Amino acid sequence: MNDIVNDEIEKKDHKKLFKFLKIFFTICIIISGIVLYSRFIATTGIVVKEYKVNSPTIPSSFDGIKIAHVSDIHYGRTTNKKDLEYLVKKINETKPDIVVFTGDLIDKDTSLNEDKINEIIDSLSKIEAKLGKYSIKGNHDYSFNEFDEIISKSNFTNLSDSYDLIYNESNIPILIVGLNSNLKSDISINDKMSSIDNEIKDINSDYKILLLHEPDYVDDIDYNKYNLILAGHSHGGQIRLPIIGSIINPTKAKKYHDEHYSLNSSDLFVSSGVGTSTISFRLFNRPSFNLYRISK
Repeated sequence: MNDIVNDEIEKKDHKKLFKFLKIFFTICIIISGIVLYSRFIATTGIVVKEYKVNSPTIPSSFDGIKIAHVSDIHYGRTTNKKDLEYLVKKINETKPDIVVFTGDLIDKDTSLNEDKINEIIDSLSKIEAKLGKYSIKGNHDYSFNEFDEIISKSNFTNLSDSYDLIYNESNIPILIVGLNSNLKSDISINDKMSSIDNEIKDINSDYKILLLHEPDYVDDIDYNKYNLILAGHSHGGQIRLPIIGSIINPTKAKKYHDEHYSLNSSDLFVSSGVGTSTISFRLFNRPSFNLYRISK
């Protein structure tokens, strides 16, 4: 009798153990699948995020203008030559009038050599923009003395704490201002803006664009002076979860890390970027660039 009872107990124990192992291995498979997906699939491809921006102050000669906004390529981590070539192809398919890059072209952990430099220049120089290509420096870009050379040889205007006027078939320009990453700067963002404000005070422009790398610095300036503010750095959180949203937000992208914010009469757009930083994973956040159509 005792043997029968013991057999029954042993069978129940075996069933419990089998059930536990089944659950355990199922969880392991799911976790492994998520890790592999977020490393090797979710870091590839390009999503084009299109936005319509209405602005009654845009000059008539710029009505309907298209701006492609690229950020955080982090070349050398999960973005390689093939990825960059595909990005350029997708940008050119949108036929942008202006292309802006808001920093972190090269990942700080990349071993930059002549071949990689030439790969980047060869790809970026093929980006086509009717009215101009503009760039600022991200915090990772300060690790490379070659950054300015790459940008120049890729036919981008390096704004680098400066500004430019863009004309389109009239003598009424739009103004574009670019501020390099302030995480690596000895000059405060207020001092930078004061210097630029002094230079542009007599310029007559009804539409102004500001390029930042770190979006949270927008609170340190008078953003009401600008109609359109474009930033990067946040990667959209890089790792996102349904409902919760971003779970990893870097310094100076703690407050502004989602796609769009209305700041009084200003629009702030934050690019989710192309590459990865610190960890080579993306989840529910595919590589992307933004396309804005600005009209009255």
